[in-house]
Amino acid sequence: MQMVAQRMPARHARAALAAAVLIALGSPPAAQAAGEAGPTQADFRKLLERMERLEQRNRELEAALGASRASDERLRKLEEAQAQADAALATERLSEKEPELVTRLKAVEFMSLEMQKQARQIEALDGVTVGASLTGVVQGVNGAGSDDGQNQSRANYRGDVTVTLPGGSLGNADGMVYAQFRFGQGTGVGLRPTYTSTVNTTAFQVDAAPSDAYVLLAQAWYQLDVPLPLDGVKANSRQRLEVNVGKMDPFLFFDQNVAADDETARFMNNVLVHNALLDSGGGAGLDAYGFTPGVRVAYIDGREANRAWGLSIGVFGSGAGADFSGSLARPFVIAQIDTAPRLWGGLAGNYRLYGWYNGNSTGFDDTRASNAGWGASLDQRINEDWTLFGRAGSQFTGTVRFDATASVGAETDGSRWGRGADALGIGLATMRTSSAYRDATASGSLAGYAASGWETDVEVYYRYRLNERVEISPDLQWVSRPGGDPDAGSAWAIGLRAKVGL
Repeated sequence: MQMVAQRMPARHARAALAAAVLIALGSPPAAQAAGEAGPTQADFRKLLERMERLEQRNRELEAALGASRASDERLRKLEEAQAQADAALATERLSEKEPELVTRLKAVEFMSLEMQKQARQIEALDGVTVGASLTGVVQGVNGAGSDDGQNQSRANYRGDVTVTLPGGSLGNADGMVYAQFRFGQGTGVGLRPTYTSTVNTTAFQVDAAPSDAYVLLAQAWYQLDVPLPLDGVKANSRQRLEVNVGKMDPFLFFDQNVAADDETARFMNNVLVHNALLDSGGGAGLDAYGFTPGVRVAYIDGREANRAWGLSIGVFGSGAGADFSGSLARPFVIAQIDTAPRLWGGLAGNYRLYGWYNGNSTGFDDTRASNAGWGASLDQRINEDWTLFGRAGSQFTGTVRFDATASVGAETDGSRWGRGADALGIGLATMRTSSAYRDATASGSLAGYAASGWETDVEVYYRYRLNERVEISPDLQWVSRPGGDPDAGSAWAIGLRAKVGL
């Protein structure tokens, strides 16, 4: 019987089971005997449906119970993973046994800390600028112009590194610290007596053996920019005071010129780089390298953009005071007024007029005597290609070799021949022999040749830009009547300059 039941389909088994239940729950025997009706087919059907619903509910309950058990297992695993993560995060060390998520999280934290460190470093360097250049020159001079009567050729190099640092603030005023370091070797070619101190102003070498090279602290000064008016809004200020204190190059602030002021990029002859009376003539009384301690105060008015102007005065050590070896009494004092009008159709230009007094200068006869004079420097762009420049000066007092100077010239870029970054420059400078020097060379203490008239210097250069860092400049110079000597042959100097800049 059991074997037959096992082979019956599930539905037939449920039907049999229902019939048995109905028989068991049907009318009592007494009722059956009385002829009452028994369970019908409809009753069987209802009972089967009821049992199916019960079985379906039972299956749902079993499935829910299984899901609950799976959820409990997943929860247990999550709790174990969380415990492992907490243990791994308790240390900064990385381990191959750590969960991958923790390893990635630590990597992100390390990257974040590194970025914060770099951000702090960048913030610390905010406002710091560094510039550097290296200039090399190979130059030769003919025998008539050399100091030994023989053709000469010399090579030299010079490096300059500048650093600008924030100098703090004082109310609305902002400070700046500037330092320049210079090094190099080679003094350049030697000339017969001339009024130009050198045809190669890039030459630099400290007072040491030629095989030695030392770094010199050329400049170190502090500048304070004070916006005016003092009680005004700083952002709206168009006037300011500039105060500089320290060791500096006075020509950085006086006698500037856009087209003739940088011997590493433009003219190399000293009489075309600065006012010849102050520089080649020694009127400024600076140290052997062209620097001196001092103070400069300037007022700049930029309220009208087309007529900006400024007024400045500087007091600097002279003679022994310039190299910190003597008194600062009887200093070199210079005052300048400058303006930058927009002329020639609104093109940029600069015009400067200045006067100086030096109570501690040394004359050609090695005696100390004060000197005073005036000078002017101008540069004006006249079109998209050309910039003109000029300088002039005259000295009133002092025993100097020449007492008047003038220079003119022009620079043009290479746009017309498809080399816009190149430049071609030509300059002419002339110096007039002073009456005192003429008398001394004619029959006085320096008798030997009769200096008179004017010495004339001409220079032509072409600056070829090799790339954004390197420039190469062939250079040609001619000196007529060197030292005011009418019997002296002309000096010719030809050279090649290369500059690498950062």
